[in-house]
Amino acid sequence: MTSKQRSYLIGLASRLDPVVHIGKSTLTPEVVEAVEEALEARELIKINVQKNCFDDMRDLCARLEEATKAEGVKVIGRKIILYREARNPENRKITLP
Repeated sequence: MTSKQRSYLIGLASRLDPVVHIGKSTLTPEVVEAVEEALEARELIKINVQKNCFDDMRDLCARLEEATKAEGVKVIGRKIILYREARNPENRKITLP
């Protein structure tokens, strides 16, 4: 992903509300499944990591990237932005510059 594409996605994500919340149980199979479903439906999602999750944010983002085959756009404080192009061409909403 180029810096221009990353910047474009960050701009789009600034208006999004978090759709997945990760708590003290960290990454469970259910959380990974919820992230998968959200990525397929929306392509670009924001994840909120609550204060009672003591995992390193960058490590958590890397584990999510690996589990979902998505790209980590940015980690901002306790929020993670992930992007993955929808597998079904009919569900694709975002075209990268």
